[in-house]
Amino acid sequence: MRNLTEHNVTEAVLQTLDKIQDARFKEIMTSLVKYLHTFVREVELTEAEWLAAIQFLTATGQMCNESRQEFILLSDTLGVSVLVDAINHRKVEGATVSTVLGPFYREGAAEVPPLHNIAGDTPGEPVVVFGQVTTPEGQPIPGALLDIWQASAQGFYDVQDTNQPEMNLRGKLRTDEAGRYIFRTIKPSSYPIPYDGPVGKMLNVMDRHPYRPAHIHFIVSAEGYQPVVTHIFVEGDPYLDSDAVFGVKDALIADFVRHDSPEEAAKYDISAPFYTVEYNFGLQPV
Repeated sequence: MRNLTEHNVTEAVLQTLDKIQDARFKEIMTSLVKYLHTFVREVELTEAEWLAAIQFLTATGQMCNESRQEFILLSDTLGVSVLVDAINHRKVEGATVSTVLGPFYREGAAEVPPLHNIAGDTPGEPVVVFGQVTTPEGQPIPGALLDIWQASAQGFYDVQDTNQPEMNLRGKLRTDEAGRYIFRTIKPSSYPIPYDGPVGKMLNVMDRHPYRPAHIHFIVSAEGYQPVVTHIFVEGDPYLDSDAVFGVKDALIADFVRHDSPEEAAKYDISAPFYTVEYNFGLQPV
């Protein structure tokens, strides 16, 4: 491997991969080297630009901590997360489509009873969310688990907001014998992903906004079925067509229907006005 040039260095690097025993690792590294070298040649990357890229990735890593994952934000905003998700979670008809997990999921949410209010005392417009979990053919799935989380009406998750209690706007809920679920929360709002770090600077240079449309996150699972990571998006949100992380799909958009009747609100032990949203999930068998 002497006298390497721009014309033969790629082949020299690929030869060093020949002894890799793990076939999948070898396949991935081979493609990575090929495409990375092709990219450098195609744009004729300068030394200053490559150094800037290294500094950007270094800053991205330095921004990560127990409550923030800047590399997930980078993956999300470049459309890589949704692409990986789409490849790994192809769905049959009748199964709920998946979308990105996002950087704010937390393990350990408490399991709560039906009609529980996961928002607690958090200010916001009351919402009752209900529906059914079924097979793709429409048969109910009793005991399915919904792991739910969302941002506040001000657009902050609990890990971003010291004014929110621990594990706020999070909960786990099981379906009844008919596969039905119901819980209370507050209406989510559109919000910016964290943009005070390197990813935010990148979006600014791209002339892109950092906003996500209003949504509620779900992981829905049941024994014998493939879990689905997904959202319910609020119909009419101004950012549905320009989601910063490319996660919107038409099948995940739902109407949040406003109700002004105090008598109707009393059925759910909330105050009027309030909203209801019905969304049914389909789980694909393993």
